[in-house]
Amino acid sequence: MRSFRSLIERQIAKAQASGALTGLKGEGAPLPDRPVETSDAASMSAGMRIMAEAGVVPEEFALKKELDAARKAYATCQSEADRKTAMAKLADLELRYEIAREARRKFMS
Repeated sequence: MRSFRSLIERQIAKAQASGALTGLKGEGAPLPDRPVETSDAASMSAGMRIMAEAGVVPEEFALKKELDAARKAYATCQSEADRKTAMAKLADLELRYEIAREARRKFMS
């Protein structure tokens, strides 16, 4: 966790030095009221919220949406050939999703 924090601090310092943190939407305005989280999940939640507001979605989340859609498509397949094609797509997405999850877990530990 310490290496993740130092990475964050370096990225913030780099952005400040380049002027990337000036003139942002909402600069100088008070932060919106949000429930206070008191665990390690608070930092993860804040990071995810910041990325979402910036329009950035981690690969893991994008893959999860694709996986959910592929599962729904599989459920509606009528023919055996369609089911086989949908199952191949599901297997590929599940593998990519699990790889992305494992990469995040390793990065965070």
